[in-house]
Amino acid sequence: MSLAEKAFLGSLMKAEYLLKDTIIRPEQLESTRHREIMRRMVELNRSGKSVDLITMTTLPDLESLGGMSYLSELLSYADLEKFEGIEKLILDLWKEREKKNLLTIAAMNDWEISRVMTELDKLNQMKLDDHMSIHQALSAIYEAPWEDQIISKSITTGIHKLDEITGGFQDGEVTIVAARPSMGKTDVMLHFAKIAGWAGFLPLVFSLEMPEKLITTRLIASTGGFNRTKMRNPKRMLTEEQKNKWSDVIHDLNETHIQIFDGAGQTIAEMRSKTRKMKNQFPHKKPIIFIDYLTLIQSGESYGGNSHLQVTEISKSLKAMAKDFDCPVVCLAQLNRSVESRANKRPLMSDIRESGSVEQDADVILFLYREAYYDKDTEDRSLEIIVSKNRNGPIGLIKVNYNVYTGKIEEHKEQSVTTGEDYE
Repeated sequence: MSLAEKAFLGSLMKAEYLLKDTIIRPEQLESTRHREIMRRMVELNRSGKSVDLITMTTLPDLESLGGMSYLSELLSYADLEKFEGIEKLILDLWKEREKKNLLTIAAMNDWEISRVMTELDKLNQMKLDDHMSIHQALSAIYEAPWEDQIISKSITTGIHKLDEITGGFQDGEVTIVAARPSMGKTDVMLHFAKIAGWAGFLPLVFSLEMPEKLITTRLIASTGGFNRTKMRNPKRMLTEEQKNKWSDVIHDLNETHIQIFDGAGQTIAEMRSKTRKMKNQFPHKKPIIFIDYLTLIQSGESYGGNSHLQVTEISKSLKAMAKDFDCPVVCLAQLNRSVESRANKRPLMSDIRESGSVEQDADVILFLYREAYYDKDTEDRSLEIIVSKNRNGPIGLIKVNYNVYTGKIEEHKEQSVTTGEDYE
């Protein structure tokens, strides 16, 4: 039987917190006995019992699992330091078995080649190594203006009036930032991430839609005040003045310690595993988790395609993650099209797509709205941040300056906070 699986199960018995964080599911283990042992561990954990050697030996069907001697043997293989490598090995072995099964089924059922490729792509997308620190990301782009491009405590929000209403991002709380496409969700998230990083926290950005390079160029554009179309070819398009500013911008962003994970279809378990790893790597920094965006998170179960139930499971998992890591979780969400059919297009709670229990589980819900998006002739170029739910404080509306060309968010000068009563 696989030594990797023995070391994996032994490690779970030795440090049961790993059971919550591992992305490996029982059915991904090759040995039938190992699958059964892991299923028992999951059941014990769900019922609030310890997953250690003593508790495991009280199982009624202990002999069918190999008895006390086999469980002791597993524990002797535990290796917490190499746990991530063991996980990756098990996942890779599972993928290889799945690919063989997939090709066999495809041959038996005469699948179209396009379907085979799609299914293989889904398998290949599951990965643990999609992480890049802002330091690495910035190093890769540092020389861009001089190179020919190949075309292809509470945490402040950085917005004084928003902090007044919400008290900033609180530990253990989930904030949902929801808007229609093109309202500026990602730019607002990156603004929050930069501010948190500069304040000494550890921003973990799980970007399920946008690749790392795009995130990095957006961060540079908004920080340097560069029009982001220039980021396609900095050497040709940046002015000399902007090029002179470039290394200062890189230096400032490097200070944020933002960590970017851009794997498509990540699960909450994967995010937990990566967060745990980052906490160990930066033991003196408190993490703040950013996710772009809610309905792209891979659900643990399919629920027969019922997206309402999937989002409910994800929503509850986000809250559990915020509580377990005792840190803020900020998740972006798309609003459904019903907004567009109303005269007043400011979002409402009912507009959250597949809202499930998002409305109940979130501690704070922020809607974003730009009048200029709908009315090209308006003089109002501001971005409204509508605090629609605030578990521990008032609701209200704040305006910020938003430059759609650079993505930069700034305080709106001389404004008063509009309260919930005014917004109604």
